[in-house]
Amino acid sequence: MADRSGIEAGTEQERNIEVVRRYLRTFVTKDLAELAEVVAEDVEIYGSGTAVRGRRYPEAAVSSPGLTVLDQQILEIFAAEDRVVVSMAQTYRRDATGATTVQSACKMYRLAGGRIVQFWGEQDTYGLLRGLGLLPDEPIAF
Repeated sequence: MADRSGIEAGTEQERNIEVVRRYLRTFVTKDLAELAEVVAEDVEIYGSGTAVRGRRYPEAAVSSPGLTVLDQQILEIFAAEDRVVVSMAQTYRRDATGATTVQSACKMYRLAGGRIVQFWGEQDTYGLLRGLGLLPDEPIAF
């Protein structure tokens, strides 16, 4: 039987969505053991003009000192074959000041064998830095 998204229960697509949800949840829980269960050691990561390889990159993002994810809202999640696409918003707190802000992001994941092996995406880093008081809250003059 299909759920609200039209995906049959117990399908590879449904399992892939759950893997991505578990990965995203690690940004709130900071559970690196769970992250290791769902992200391949040699994961390929593309975004913000860079391409890197290795689970150490998402591990560093999850465990960023001084920055805490207070809340996470998955706005849309869609699976097709071995891909899962997510649009989301995360509420961050800069621990040193208590400042909070929301960062939006759109990511696409490719999975194999129950793990994330590639992902692409963009997030509003400029808005995050402005909202946390790390950049001036004024327009950039070009």
